[in-house]
Amino acid sequence: MTEFIHSQNSFANGEIAPEFYLTKNISGLSRLENMDVMSGGGVTRRFGIVDVATLDGYARIFSCDMSEQEHYILVFTNEKITIFSNDTIVDTIASPWGDAALPNLQFAGRGNSVIFTHPDVPPHILTKDSNGFVLGKFNFFDMSGLYSKIPLIKYDDMRGVSFTVTSGPYGVKSATFTASSNYWTPTNVETFVCFNNQLWQITEYVSPTVVNATSPIEYTLPVSPITDWLESAFDYRHGWPRAITFHQDRLVFGGTHSVPGGIWMSHVGQHYNFDVGTGLDDEAIVITLLSKERQQICYLISSDKLQILTSSGEWAISNQPLTPSDINIKQHTSVGTVASRCLIPQKIENETVFISGNLKDIRKLSLDTLGEKYNADDLCAFAKHLINNPVDICYNKSTKHFFVVNSDGNMAVLTYDAGLGISAWARYSAYAKFISVAESGGETFVVLEYMGTYKLARFSDTAQNDSGTHEIPCMIAGVPMNFSGHRPRHLRLRKINLRLWQTRGAFINDMRVELPNEIYSPGSPGFSGDISMNFLGSQIDPSIAPWTIYGAESGPITVLSVTVYGQYEI
Repeated sequence: MTEFIHSQNSFANGEIAPEFYLTKNISGLSRLENMDVMSGGGVTRRFGIVDVATLDGYARIFSCDMSEQEHYILVFTNEKITIFSNDTIVDTIASPWGDAALPNLQFAGRGNSVIFTHPDVPPHILTKDSNGFVLGKFNFFDMSGLYSKIPLIKYDDMRGVSFTVTSGPYGVKSATFTASSNYWTPTNVETFVCFNNQLWQITEYVSPTVVNATSPIEYTLPVSPITDWLESAFDYRHGWPRAITFHQDRLVFGGTHSVPGGIWMSHVGQHYNFDVGTGLDDEAIVITLLSKERQQICYLISSDKLQILTSSGEWAISNQPLTPSDINIKQHTSVGTVASRCLIPQKIENETVFISGNLKDIRKLSLDTLGEKYNADDLCAFAKHLINNPVDICYNKSTKHFFVVNSDGNMAVLTYDAGLGISAWARYSAYAKFISVAESGGETFVVLEYMGTYKLARFSDTAQNDSGTHEIPCMIAGVPMNFSGHRPRHLRLRKINLRLWQTRGAFINDMRVELPNEIYSPGSPGFSGDISMNFLGSQIDPSIAPWTIYGAESGPITVLSVTVYGQYEI
């Protein structure tokens, strides 16, 4: 038998998958549950959860910051938005999005307004004034004259189709369009059509060849059929933009059903104006991604460059400033992101973190040392077993936590601090299922579901349990031990030394850690120092964790290091 002393003074890699247990230079654990890795490498019990409000049903939450002092949580339930500030409801408004639409909702904020997009619903804008919040359709068109601000496009299925224009049934500003073949559908109602420099809105569907339309001005009947015409880029027939951002003071939309690789950028400083005009530097820009693969634009991210995340790869437009005559766009990586639901990429330390299309990788989009090419490194390479069909994500800059809500109701949580070498995954569980997550004002809010009841709640550094009554079982377990490249056949533990900090209770290998009685007095922060546990030669299976520390009672628990003394036989 060979004597050994094995110390672990850092847990900076958090929980790692079994295939990495024997990898050198990884400060990992076989289990890290309801505990966070601290900046110094130790681990501490996660914050408790406090309830904020009971909700109507299934919900998705977003944060909305109207100013440095005004932080709101928007709770989206079935066709309703409930707006919270400081745990208090400040407004409730109707919305056009039902339960089924919520997973694909995106947004971008500027000043005191937020614009929401969904591939099947027209964009809406939420604004705040002295009277409260107002939600309405985003009107990016002008029907006051010949000048049009709405994005227009020539679709492939328009080719070979012409239509004649005759007087309409509703006065001098109405007309009837009769197509040369079946083209119109009921979804064309509200669509805009432009020909001969005049804008029309279809107001009535009559048949596959006939629709009625109106114009803001009187018109002269064309003497011949219309063969050259444009339609709305966004409508019920062809879909609405999926992605949205603001970049270089332009409002940018991306990806519809009919033009999945399309990108539409407004005039500079005129976010309602998408008229391409004559191509002046500040006028609107329309481009389409071209590649061998179908590129469904999923997200647009404004960074040092305009990042374009699609179902097949990651693109960027690097021009500064960006003008219609100078567009440098290229594909940098070919990972692809999630298109089935919206998991809005998060900015972490100036890098864009997103969920890959396989729903298993957490990718970090960052520039190389020359600042020319993006790489998409995997942030969860050592802990893919913790990622299980993500349904929501968010990042809290204050706590340096990246939250991933899994479909099973648990969360995978990454503590990430590149400067200190911390990239640690842990699993969060609670008495209830986690449904959605968002950060606002430095605090992390969640939607919880328990026995059919949904609640809005938040993590609190002063809460020692969840929802006032539920304990927070936490666990940290070491990896199976390997010595000098060998796998020991037998392992005997003689003693384990723990270095604790402000801890009020813990178990190790099912034995209660005896702490001084004075730490249980009111006002005591808990025990800080070294504690030894003697195991008197207890035999441990070398293929399992040699030690497991857990806490099931209210109170803080922080582990800074673990040292194991024993013997092994090869």
